[in-house]
Amino acid sequence: MIMQKSLQIESDPENLRIVENLIDRLSEEHKIEAGLYGKILVATVEAVNNAIIHGNKYDRNKKIDIWISTEMEKVKICIRDEGEGFEYDNVPDPTAPENIENIHGRGIFLMKKLCDNIEFRNNGAEVELTFKL
Repeated sequence: MIMQKSLQIESDPENLRIVENLIDRLSEEHKIEAGLYGKILVATVEAVNNAIIHGNKYDRNKKIDIWISTEMEKVKICIRDEGEGFEYDNVPDPTAPENIENIHGRGIFLMKKLCDNIEFRNNGAEVELTFKL
């Protein structure tokens, strides 16, 4: 079944609940098993949280666009913020000994581990997460 949904939220951490509800509906509609549901939820919330904090710098006047599409045994989730982007190829490894104590820097590492494919676009202001169903 092909499905497409889109959502636009303000850059407010409270709006993460809206994103969680969207993933819940996706899971119910496609009968996604619990393990995969957890991966999709954590990776998506992490990406949106990064967009709120790092991309849009908590500016509630800036929006975050989220698109979800399912097709051919895949779920693709795209998150775009209005920030300037970042050097996504130059993110420190959070598992390196010198970074273990850092409280930030684990989000992208986590997203890469949870999804089957991750692509950054628009200088890092847009990320697409792909999960195999």
